Amino acid sequence: MAATATGTGPDAARGLKGKTFSSPADRTVVTAPSGAGAGAAARAQDAQGSSYLAIYLDATTPSAHSIELTTRVSSEAAELDVTIDWGDGTTDKATASSTGYDRRQTNHKYAAVGSYTVTVTVKDTTHGVQAVNELKFVTSGNEFTSHAPTRLLDTRAGLGAAKAKVAGRSSVALKVAGAAKVPAGVRAVVLNVTVTNTTGPGHISVQQDKDLAEGAETSNVNYVAGQSVPNLVIAPVGEDGYVHLFNAGWESVDLIADVTGSFSPAPAAGYGALTPTRAVDTREGVGTAKGQVPGYGTFGVEIAGRGGVPKGATAVALNLTATNPRADGHLTAYPSGQAAPATSNLNFTAGRTIANSVIVPIGPDGKITVRNGSWAPADVVIDVVGYYTPDSRSAFVSAWVPMRMLDTRKDYSWGLRKAGPVAGRTYEPMQLEADTTTPVVDGWALNTTVTNTTGTGFLSVTGDPNFWSDYQKGTAVTPQRPVSSALNWTAGATVPNLVQTPGGKGGMVDFWNQGWENIDLLVDLTGYYQTV
Repeated sequence: MAATATGTGPDAARGLKGKTFSSPADRTVVTAPSGAGAGAAARAQDAQGSSYLAIYLDATTPSAHSIELTTRVSSEAAELDVTIDWGDGTTDKATASSTGYDRRQTNHKYAAVGSYTVTVTVKDTTHGVQAVNELKFVTSGNEFTSHAPTRLLDTRAGLGAAKAKVAGRSSVALKVAGAAKVPAGVRAVVLNVTVTNTTGPGHISVQQDKDLAEGAETSNVNYVAGQSVPNLVIAPVGEDGYVHLFNAGWESVDLIADVTGSFSPAPAAGYGALTPTRAVDTREGVGTAKGQVPGYGTFGVEIAGRGGVPKGATAVALNLTATNPRADGHLTAYPSGQAAPATSNLNFTAGRTIANSVIVPIGPDGKITVRNGSWAPADVVIDVVGYYTPDSRSAFVSAWVPMRMLDTRKDYSWGLRKAGPVAGRTYEPMQLEADTTTPVVDGWALNTTVTNTTGTGFLSVTGDPNFWSDYQKGTAVTPQRPVSSALNWTAGATVPNLVQTPGGKGGMVDFWNQGWENIDLLVDLTGYYQTV
């Protein structure tokens, strides 16, 4: 029997705050076309700055590649010709016949993300006068540029910030745009954030603004005393090029941040979402030799051209898991053909299974390398969840602030789910798009956190094969139980991990509790990928 689905009320993608653009009427330039005569020229001069012929423009970003332009024209003319030049070589034309005021909305999709100048020309054909206003517009979609894993922040060493622990209830500002060859003007940055040297519980929030970080209702990394916890973060970057990391705990901590890529509104590499596919399992000899990876040992993984990742892909999105480690240590994933960087993707302790999302540049031979940074052996599991390629135009739209989609400890915001844990060996279906048979989101970036655990287990996240209406009518079929893992937990742990997943045919996503005991689950939407 299928579970009861959690609905999001409004479409989750449309629920994220987007940027607006405007060009006020006083920017309108009124002229007489060449050869129109002295009367038209005089009328144009009189009209400049008046309400006779004025254009007000504003625009929003309904999707990654599109613009919704609102044009308001005030005029005393009976008939106007309106031309919209979208700045990409295409135009739309219309005729406005009402005297006084004309308002219209026009949508346009750009083939490529980027910055465009939208020019609106309004001609008063009766008097031979025309008005022009321009609006500078940037798409909300951003494409990915991979970056060799590089440490930007280490408060233990004074790298990127003062050499001191971050005090409780305080934040640190980290310059990312222009640092370590990260491009200027980036919209979002991919950071592996690690909290260490902890002496009490708390969480870390990463935002583009200090006030947003300190006031966030969501979290990126959760920790308790004595833990070193990593999590991948796709963080929006402020216009000043900074991100802010807030320590919401009451005790001081050390923070580490390694960059592996960035997103900008310019053609680079778009996303390709995949159903999680197991690429490596050293316990079974999948994708590499069977047997634990020796201490300080490395192994290569063929990525491009395998498991749905095309040849020519520049980076891969993975879930990297260390299991059965015999001592404390860390794992590092990096492009093949390069020396191991002084960074880490996840930190582990002896006997504990831990997972972390990773976005890794792919080497020129189509491979990546994984290094065991412990002196003792450990098993490694890798699930491929997506890739980035210049052949894709699926662009990332970052949330202005993360949106909490689910907290099973509370009644659901839209009244569609009452508070209560996810039972062992069951799944929680979630509607992320409006009830649809044609989803417009290619992939979702979700920060998931499991808490209030009383046993061991792992979380799987996959697209749901049903429509929202199937759950409403009680006709939904139970999906096939997945085998991939997004995060692992033990009794008493609170564990976060970023998940990138496609929705199902109806835009729904399933969260599977693969343990035997109940858990509480938190899901925060941090962004999504779109081709439209």
